[in-house]
Parts: sequence; C-alpha cells; structure tokens
Amino acid sequence: TFPTLGRPPRIDSIDREIFCRHGQAVPTQDPAKAIKFASCGRPLPGHAVRVVDELGRELPERVEGRLEFHGPSSTSGYYRNPKATAALFDGDWLISGDRAYLAEGEVYLTGREKDIIIHAGRNLYPQEIEEAVGQVPGVRAGCVAVFGSQDPKTGTERLIVVAETREIDPKAKERVIQTIHETVFSLIGSAPDEVQLIPPGSVLKTSSGKIRRSGCKELYERGVLGRPLPLWRQILHLLLAGLRPQLKRSKNVISSWAFAAWAWGMVFLIGALGWCGVLLLPGGERRFRYAAWASRLLSKACGIRLRLEGLQHLPPPEQACIYVSNHASYLDGAAVLATIPRHFHFVAKREFRSQFVAGTFLKRIGCEFVERFAEEQSIQDAKRLVEAARSGRSLWFFPEGTFTSRPGLLPFHLGAFLTAAETGLPVVPVTIRGTRSILRAGTWFPRPGAISVVVSPPVAPQEIAQELRNPTSFQIAVRLRDLSRQTILKHLNEPDLAQEISPLLRP
Repeated sequence: TFPTLGRPPRIDSIDREIFCRHGQAVPTQDPAKAIKFASCGRPLPGHAVRVVDELGRELPERVEGRLEFHGPSSTSGYYRNPKATAALFDGDWLISGDRAYLAEGEVYLTGREKDIIIHAGRNLYPQEIEEAVGQVPGVRAGCVAVFGSQDPKTGTERLIVVAETREIDPKAKERVIQTIHETVFSLIGSAPDEVQLIPPGSVLKTSSGKIRRSGCKELYERGVLGRPLPLWRQILHLLLAGLRPQLKRSKNVISSWAFAAWAWGMVFLIGALGWCGVLLLPGGERRFRYAAWASRLLSKACGIRLRLEGLQHLPPPEQACIYVSNHASYLDGAAVLATIPRHFHFVAKREFRSQFVAGTFLKRIGCEFVERFAEEQSIQDAKRLVEAARSGRSLWFFPEGTFTSRPGLLPFHLGAFLTAAETGLPVVPVTIRGTRSILRAGTWFPRPGAISVVVSPPVAPQEIAQELRNPTSFQIAVRLRDLSRQTILKHLNEPDLAQEISPLLRP
C-alpha cells in the first residue's frame, strides 16, 4: 500500500474503550479517550488487501481483524518448509501477521497478532503502553517492553511491563514503579500485573532497534531477564555473535558457488549430450522428443523442481495451435520443452540462426526464425509463419520479444496473434514462473529454484470474430493479444509494464 502523493499523513483518532473491547474503530474528538493509528494508504496497482475474522470471512470497514493481501510482492513461501508455507496462506491470500482495519479504502495497521495482549476481556496494544511508560521520569525512553504472560493458575494473561532504568536507590525505584502503575492505569483503565525494572541494555532489540517482545517474554518466564552476566560470558557472547553471521554468510557463499559450478557442469555435460543427439538423430519429431528428455534430465540434475498446471487445457496432439508465453530468462525454452507434452516449433529471432551451437540445435528441432528489425524481411517471415501454421505446425511465440532482469510483463508484439487471426488457429496462453529467479538477464550465475508452467484455456479467433461482428484480421489479432496478455498477467503475479516502451523499440 501507499498513501496519496502530496498528502500529509492521515491519523485516525478512535475511541480506545470501544476499540479495545469490541474491535470497532469509532472516530472520536476527545483526546482523553482516543487511540491513534496512521494510515498506510491504499493498495498499489496489482495488489489487493482484505481484513478477515477468525473464520476467514471479510469484515466491513472500521472493524479490526487479520490483514491479508495478494499481489506481485507476495512471497511464495518458506524455503523448504511446506508446513510453515501452508500456514502462511489462506487460499490465494497471504496472512501478513498484522491486525488492521479499513476506512475509506485505506489500511490502518493496529499491531502484530502475536503481540496483542488479551487482558480482562480487552485487546491491549503494547506499543501505546510502551510509549507512555517510556516518558516516565527515571525510565529510559525506547527501552520498555510490554507483553502478556500466561498465568497457569487462572488461565488468563497477566500484563507485564519491563523497563530499563539507571536508578539504583530502592526508594527511587519504588517511585518509578508506582508512577508506571499510575500511568498505565490512566491510559487503559487497569494497572499492570507486574512492573519489573532492569539495568540498561537488558531489553532485547532487533538490529533495527525494534523491541523484541517475544524474546523479552521468554527471558522473563525463565527468570533471567535483566540478570547481569559475568564479564567472560559477555565477551564470549560478543565474539560468538560476530562469528555466527560470518560463518553463516561464508556457508551461503560457498553453497551458492557450489550450486553454480555444479549447474554449469550439468549444462555442459547434458547440453553436449543433447546437442549431439539432436544433431545425429533422424526425424524432426524424434529430435524434438530427445531435446525434451534432455531438458527434463538437466532440471533433475540441477535440483530444479518442475510443475505443470492446466494440462487439461492443452489441445489434442493432432490439433495445431499458437502458443504464447511470457519471456523472463534463457531457461524459458528448456522449461516448456521439459513440461509441455506436445510437439511444437519455437519462433526465435533470426540472430540465433547464425550461431553454431544454439542455431544448429534450434534448426534441428524445427525452429522458425524471424527478422525483428528489417521491415521487408519481417513481412516475408510473417507470411512464412502463416504458411507453416496452415500446414499443421504448432508455433511457440514469446510475444514480448525479449526479456529483462526486472520483474514484470512487457508489451506484446502482434506477430503471433496476426498468425492466429490469419489461420484461425486457437491461441493458448502459457505462464512461466520461476525462471527469472534461477537465471536473471545480465548474469550467468544460476541459483536453486522451482519452475511452474501454467496452461490457460485456448482463445479461438472465431469467437472473437463473432463478438466483434465482421472484424478485420488486425482487429481480431489485437483482441487476441489483449486477452492472452491479461490471462498471463493474472497468473504471473508480476507488475504490468504495458505502458513501457518495448526494449526492441527503444532508440
């Protein structure tokens, strides 16, 4: 989300008592009764947010609940932890872990779910109490932790306030504790169950300075919060604290280089095997199947997981069609070879034709080459593609024409869709995800990952013609392009770069 540009921060002042007891954000003008939250703005294009209750049902505006979102910035999950990943999602929606409410379409975060304290039938928000206690004389500002600790006798949460102080005199510390009790009571209408004063530097914080409430709670329940450590243990702790991230970083670097070395070794080994097989085998169909087998072997050797969705949307093997897909990496061709169980012919830029290794391989599996810049040759190539499609060949286009390291779907060129409009062949949109993460443009350093290929239902030119009523081939092509791009963008979960000029057309 992002607030409206040029607008000052929007602060919502709501009734604290109603909000804490009932979760309803009712506006109030009385400062004594108010709790304030700042707006985070509205969802960015391509994103959506919602606030739901414990059963996952959407709540109306100004009712607090669990914040969920989806969009291109959503994570795909925890690394090699399917159980934790499953708990992270509610269908297609990512569970943020935040509490929030919506007002006029804007998002107001109220706190982290794990930090909310349920005390005497009310939801208490630690950050507000911490800020107030931090202003008490004798308390170090920004060094207060408030959390709930389960009382085994009553089964309820006790409100615990932990604050750092430099006071040493017992009477002075008693005055500080009494003032903290009064401050909290005046703020929320009830006093804390326990106030504990600890030496400076005892409240745990993150590297960015945020209070680690869960860490403080753990130490409190173990009875060691604020307990000074011997000097030798402090020095050892500092040494280990500095050594541990260095070891982890070294391990990550070594494993990354090891994977890259192994992956390129497999590329040269299996690539040479595939190239020689395609060169020597007779028959275009047999060479294509062998290339597909080599692609699957390569992905398996590199530990790259392949996933195909929408197999039921593929036309029958005997039905020619026009495949169109997004283009994110040099791995896209190998990915569709390994996953799509159909015989098709890539349409590639003419520059590949003159390359010995890539050009020979592509020619042997029946690739069609096209000119992207010379207008006269480009027209001739377009006519040749139409004839190839009419002869029963299925063609695979990457209508973006190129790819970049930046996530997002570039504008589509019309070539594939004009071929479909001229021949009447259905267009099959295919979405490729994951290849850019494994091998980005501008780098030859591969990384581990997974690739998913999503096949969407075909779009028939005849249906477009009926919808538009006596259209030209160009009008049908434009409609096919727009529908296909919209479908791919929906499954891609990346930004829409339709307004950008294609890199092929930039001066």
